[in-house]
Amino acid sequence: MKLLLTSAGIHNATIEDALVDLLGKPIAESTALVIPTAIYPFRGGQFGAYRMLSGNGPSRLTGLGWKSLGLLELSVLPSIEEDAWVPTVREADALLFWGGDPLFLANWMRRSGLADLLPTLRPEAVYVGVSAGAITAASTFVETYTEQPRGTDGPLKSEDIVFSTPEGDLHRLLVTGEGVGLVDFAVIPHFEHPDHTDASLANAEKWAAHIPAPTYAIDDDSAIKVVDGTVEVVSEGQWKLFTP
Repeated sequence: MKLLLTSAGIHNATIEDALVDLLGKPIAESTALVIPTAIYPFRGGQFGAYRMLSGNGPSRLTGLGWKSLGLLELSVLPSIEEDAWVPTVREADALLFWGGDPLFLANWMRRSGLADLLPTLRPEAVYVGVSAGAITAASTFVETYTEQPRGTDGPLKSEDIVFSTPEGDLHRLLVTGEGVGLVDFAVIPHFEHPDHTDASLANAEKWAAHIPAPTYAIDDDSAIKVVDGTVEVVSEGQWKLFTP
């Protein structure tokens, strides 16, 4: 698959142009499946999922004028026959992975069978990741949490960390999880965002030091484009590469 890993969706014309280039045709001629699963562990996640699906959320993803758009809910897949969903996934031009909890998303990608299916999809297909959807593409990822993550499958490791902010110390739980291994680098989204002070430049560097792979910190106006293993950052904003 080709990949477009974003912090906040198709946030500007540069990222949209990158998506069209990966698709190899206009969005209006492309089919997509949207995966909202990652948002559900958060309080009010049901409302966030609907806003995203209806195109009324803060980030552009579903409201881009797709030829057709379907919903793929990973938690349902183990209870239905593969013939009911695998052909649809194989035929899609793009899979749109929404944000939320990357640990929860990665677990359901494996439990549903989608993680094993992704490497077998046609090379023209595009994986579009938003925030948690971008984080989960790595083999190993590290994410910050305000409390122990919920779910039946625990993280590989958890540790307390303190980030410095202008308002004082920010205490977080740093969780290491197993991604789906589509790329050999990691992603820290929302770089330098005022609502994500744990991802400021100094804190992102501290965060990346716990990740055993090259790590791209990207802001909402940046994305990472991957074709045949070649990585390109497309940006109208700020980004930083940290190496272990």
